[in-house]
Amino acid sequence: MDTGTHIVMGVALGGLSTLDPVVANDPTLFHAIFAGAIIGSHAPDFDTVLKLRNNATYIRNHRGPTHSIPAVIMWGLLISGAIYLFVPEVSYLHLWSWIALAVALHVFVDIFNAYGTQALKPFSNRWIALGFINTFDPYIFLLHIVGIVAWILGAPPGKAWLVVYAVIFLYYIKRYLDKREIVRKIKEFLPDTERVATSPTTKQNSWRVAITGKDEFHVGTVDNGHIQIIDEFERTPLPDTEIMNVALKDKNISAFLSFSPVYRHEITDFDDFTEVRLIDLRYRTKGYYPFVAVVHLDDNLNILTSYTGWIFSEHKLQNKLNTGNSIL
Repeated sequence: MDTGTHIVMGVALGGLSTLDPVVANDPTLFHAIFAGAIIGSHAPDFDTVLKLRNNATYIRNHRGPTHSIPAVIMWGLLISGAIYLFVPEVSYLHLWSWIALAVALHVFVDIFNAYGTQALKPFSNRWIALGFINTFDPYIFLLHIVGIVAWILGAPPGKAWLVVYAVIFLYYIKRYLDKREIVRKIKEFLPDTERVATSPTTKQNSWRVAITGKDEFHVGTVDNGHIQIIDEFERTPLPDTEIMNVALKDKNISAFLSFSPVYRHEITDFDDFTEVRLIDLRYRTKGYYPFVAVVHLDDNLNILTSYTGWIFSEHKLQNKLNTGNSIL
């Protein structure tokens, strides 16, 4: 989810903690949990600092090791331990429990969007991306705002947030059923479909889809149940050539491949270099595929420059490659 939604989820957990009699009878403990839940609800995304190093490191680690089972445990212990240093008179068990829940909830809700997480790491490196909740879902965010306003106006926080989360739970079921129906219709429309990657938009009945068929990739939209195929690409494996084998050793290319399950490749010869480009098909926006990995190699197969990340115009991508911003 987006940062704002994670933070309001932390506020919600602070309110829900009042259902715990120990918390309800200890204002100091409540305030410690409230602060810790807000921090914990955002803590796994502190890995954004990895962007300062380079995009390859960020992409390989964001929602990967930083959202793993060991990371969830570490964040819970670290945040609760730091707060406990200032309020040692409170129950550490209750403090840790609610903060750990906030961290775990962050990772849990992230599996429902198209980006997903490696939440089962180190037991599995598989990306779990269920693809039926948008990274920013206005309905989920608005429901949290309603809960916060009700709390401010005097509603019992525990009961108020139970109602809000009951509605959100039903909403998740509804979105899951929406996705299942979309996948069913696509498989009827394209019988050779092997896999469907769905990316919901902020509009309730508008979805982006990347479809893996036996011989082709299909990229399109589903609006109010109507399937529209916009692009089709031949599905071919990466060639076993010297150029590709060198490109695969580049950190940006390998980071892209560690994350993207649905992509196509292009190899283009220019006067002074050869370009290898990998293009993720899940995020088509305004006619452009913004998540790419590109490497340029000279005639001796030396890597000249490379880049991976989200770029929304060819001009900006070339600027990144020409200025060497990718090889920090």
